[in-house]
Amino acid sequence: MAAKILANLIVMGGGILARAVVQAYRQALTNASKNGVAQETIQNTIRRASKVMTEQEARQILGVTEETPWEEIIKKYDNLFENNAKNGSFYLQSKVHRAKECLEAVQQGKSQGTPS
Repeated sequence: MAAKILANLIVMGGGILARAVVQAYRQALTNASKNGVAQETIQNTIRRASKVMTEQEARQILGVTEETPWEEIIKKYDNLFENNAKNGSFYLQSKVHRAKECLEAVQQGKSQGTPS
C-alpha cells in the first residue's frame, strides 16, 4: 500500500514538474521575443552558417600572396592536402580544400574579366 502511494506521489510530482518546465520555457520565449534576443540569435546563426571564406583567409591558409602564380598555388595545395591526409587532421585538410576552392573562384573571375 505504501509503495502505491509513493509511486502516485512520484508520478504526480513528475507531471507538475514537467508542466512547470514547459511554462517556464514558454515564458522565456515570450521574454526573448519582446527583447529582440530571439531575432538576434537567429540572425547570428544564419551568419555563422553562411560564412564564406574570404580571399585573404584562403591566401593565408595556403601561404600565398596575390602575386603568386596559379601553378604555385596548386603545388602548395597539393603539398598541404597530402600532408594532412597522411598524418594531419581532417579539419585542416578541409580548410585547405576550401581555401583552394575560394582561390579557384577568384581565379575564374579574373580570367573571365580579362578580354582574350
